[in-house]
Amino acid sequence: MKVSISSKIVEGPWGGGNLFIKNLSQYLKLNGVKVVHDLFSKDIDVILLIDPRKDSFATVYGHKEIINYQKYINNDVLVVQRFNECDQRKNTKGLNEFLKTANECSDVNIFVSNWLLEVFKKEGLQNKQNKVIMTGAQQNIFNSEGYKKWNKESKLKAVTHHWGNNVNKGFEIYSLLDKLLDTKYSDLLEFTYVGNIPKELKFKNTNYIPPTHGKELAQILKNNHFYITASKNEPSGNHHIEAAQCGLPILYLDSGGIPEFCDGFGISFNEENFQEKLDEMIDKYYFFEAKMVDYPFNSDLMCKEYLDEFYRILKIKKKLINNRVHNRKTEFVQNKYLFLIKLNSLKLVNKNIYFSKIYMLMKRLILKIKSTVLGL
Repeated sequence: MKVSISSKIVEGPWGGGNLFIKNLSQYLKLNGVKVVHDLFSKDIDVILLIDPRKDSFATVYGHKEIINYQKYINNDVLVVQRFNECDQRKNTKGLNEFLKTANECSDVNIFVSNWLLEVFKKEGLQNKQNKVIMTGAQQNIFNSEGYKKWNKESKLKAVTHHWGNNVNKGFEIYSLLDKLLDTKYSDLLEFTYVGNIPKELKFKNTNYIPPTHGKELAQILKNNHFYITASKNEPSGNHHIEAAQCGLPILYLDSGGIPEFCDGFGISFNEENFQEKLDEMIDKYYFFEAKMVDYPFNSDLMCKEYLDEFYRILKIKKKLINNRVHNRKTEFVQNKYLFLIKLNSLKLVNKNIYFSKIYMLMKRLILKIKSTVLGL
């Protein structure tokens, strides 16, 4: 099987979408699937459309390129669109309509939460095969090994982390907690924030750590006792999942898809009862800490569901192709030769980037040898 993923992998600390691409790509390759991030070959079996927005840094191609690829190169390819965004998440306008338009190229849809599926159902998404696959984090990194529960001799440590810094990440709650650490919880609680924050936000009593990822992030999480997320309208997110896999009970805002990942493994709150629920978490910390060993989500389970879904749809390929919308919008279809020229131009650009990287590596190696030999 050959799968093309429409977004590339970005190295370093990045958002949850990038982690998903990285984890899925690795899993598919380990299970014998060839993974590419382009439309250059004629033998692609499944295209996974992640984000059709051209202004997204990681996007390689979008729905228009997929439609032209099907028309001129490979009409047998199946397309799966993954929904992980919505206007409600960042208070934007037009994104939901754009994703619905892009959905014209899709045979099957995968949503990261039931909440997000219902959002798009209410907004009139085309009636296609829809599936929910819950997100997970890498178990070899985010696990409870080394996590030490609270001993009551020191302060109870709370932590949160976010890559994004938009207002819906919950900074009102984090700012409130920062102030409470000066008064009510000064001798009891400690709070750490990891990630990006708005420029105007200045913490006074909070430990601030710049964005990090991987094992370093996992260790920071394990150095704390419980996790707080005040993120609003989050379709799925990765932050609370990473913390839960590390053994931390979750105090979470009852909003978006997050409750689907936290129910039974922490306490929910709203913007009016945060302090009351924080006190409840302090009282019931040991109860929820003991439950975290049964937390059911991780990256391997998520990736297996994707691979199983790819195999499933390939078995019913003929049916899915017959169900396609044939009267696609004409503005999506380019002249055949213009499309092929565009595709080959992208291929040439990729080759130039590849050879440029080799050239720079060779140049650095030669300079290093000269420096060593000549003592420069």
